[in-house]
Amino acid sequence: MSASAREFDIVLFGAAGFVGRLTARHLAAEAPEGVRIALAGPSPSRLEDLARGLGSQAAGWPLLVVDATNPDAVADLARRAHVVVTTVGPYVKYGVPLAAACAEAGTHCCDLTGEVLFVRRSIAASHETAKRTGARIVHACGFDSIPSDLGVMLTAQAAKADGADLGRTHLAVRSMKGGFSGGTIDSARGQGDGLKADPTTRRIVGGPWALAEGPRPGRERKVASATGATASGSSGSSGASGPAAVLAKLAKASPVKRDADNGHFTGPFVMAAFNTRIVARSASLLGYGEGFRYVEYSDYGSGPTGAFAAGMTSVALGAGLAGMSFGPTRSLLDRVLPKPGEGPSEEAQAAGRFRMEVTGEATNGARYRTTVAAPYDPGYSGTAVMLGQAALALLQDGDALPDAAGVLTPATAIGMPLVERLREHKFTLDTVRLPD
Repeated sequence: MSASAREFDIVLFGAAGFVGRLTARHLAAEAPEGVRIALAGPSPSRLEDLARGLGSQAAGWPLLVVDATNPDAVADLARRAHVVVTTVGPYVKYGVPLAAACAEAGTHCCDLTGEVLFVRRSIAASHETAKRTGARIVHACGFDSIPSDLGVMLTAQAAKADGADLGRTHLAVRSMKGGFSGGTIDSARGQGDGLKADPTTRRIVGGPWALAEGPRPGRERKVASATGATASGSSGSSGASGPAAVLAKLAKASPVKRDADNGHFTGPFVMAAFNTRIVARSASLLGYGEGFRYVEYSDYGSGPTGAFAAGMTSVALGAGLAGMSFGPTRSLLDRVLPKPGEGPSEEAQAAGRFRMEVTGEATNGARYRTTVAAPYDPGYSGTAVMLGQAALALLQDGDALPDAAGVLTPATAIGMPLVERLREHKFTLDTVRLPD
């Protein structure tokens, strides 16, 4: 079916959820006149309540009652739209049939997933079909993982313009104010349940290149010789002993480190385990270079306060992940963590912001830095802008989009058109070459 023959341009599935509502508001305010938008979800009363609050811009938007567990209804939804936007999670539970239906129908689809296991299953089920039909199935179109994915893409482009590939690259979260939605937390629960049900999937989720196409880039092998030298010619440490060696091993294992750029203390970034996999998929599809390596971390500042904050955050994240896997503690956490459909007030969202820096070392010896920032709550209002603009780009930007189809990432499916759209909505996405 051609796009012109379809009943709707965009269907927002899960529209009555918290982030779904924010996305609906963004589309109502920003979608050009004439774009045919429908709101979909399982509850007619919640859809009607949402529609009443959207104002005259959304007058006449159809309301579609669709149950994500009904495969026939999901397939019908995919056939009726040019673009499906879904906020229905956990995606590992509800996302695969919708992605597959969109791939089969040649319908573009974008979502907010932060679940490695789901994306892996989506690739296996739908990548080849989507390539055949021309569909772009675009995962991770929110705070996870558009800032990371587009930031690294711009950094790689700057290196390519100078005739070089990217090597070691890192993202530092310099500042962030905002929260994570109940839906995001529910997705974490869903993936945790999947891992518990099938422990063999832990290897998949834990693999940095689990979502990449083809073999991972080669890496230097360091095999200790009888003299203690490695295959690369550097001095090996496998035979070292004593207090100094123990301290060195502990320092290497600790998640708290020092940032070489500014000397601040750094610790884990909660979204890194997913973002890095999305970036790796983009790297494999766009060819960032055989030496490309990527990590993410958060900047906690300098001095004792920074060290303490980094350490406590590391402990808290570890305890939280462990607690979600253990029945009694999970029940306790479920009582205090946001539920699906819950989120902060408009006033709290208005105070949100984030600023990140992607720094890449290129094969020509140059260093490049891309700043990604926005005056939005990253997990709520900011995510609604990113998701809404991704959908509009898939619908409207046509020949400006990359020549690609399949199960893709924001960088590989949309790329620069999305960068330009976000810049028009108060996002900073700027790259500079650092002084030698």
